[in-house]
Amino acid sequence: MDQQSQMHAIQAMMVLMPLFFLGFAIIIVIPYWFIWKKAGFSPWFSLLMFIPLLNFIMLYVLAFADWKVVPVAQPQPGFGYSYPPPPLPPSSPQV
Repeated sequence: MDQQSQMHAIQAMMVLMPLFFLGFAIIIVIPYWFIWKKAGFSPWFSLLMFIPLLNFIMLYVLAFADWKVVPVAQPQPGFGYSYPPPPLPPSSPQV
């Protein structure tokens, strides 16, 4: 490889590496953004996933913290939807 082709390779890497980093960052931030939001925390915590060691600490905070979400109400017996009543037996014809 001559000097000129090495320079072209380095320039191509300088263009592509930020694009790869941006794509990787988007792939990482979007799921964590929704997880933090669904847990009731600020979704901006997802940006802390790029800081080494702090990302592991924040994962433990997320895993063991009380999530500030309202649980789904369970239907009470006798209320809400139930199976439809069985159909009536066919009546015999009147003669």
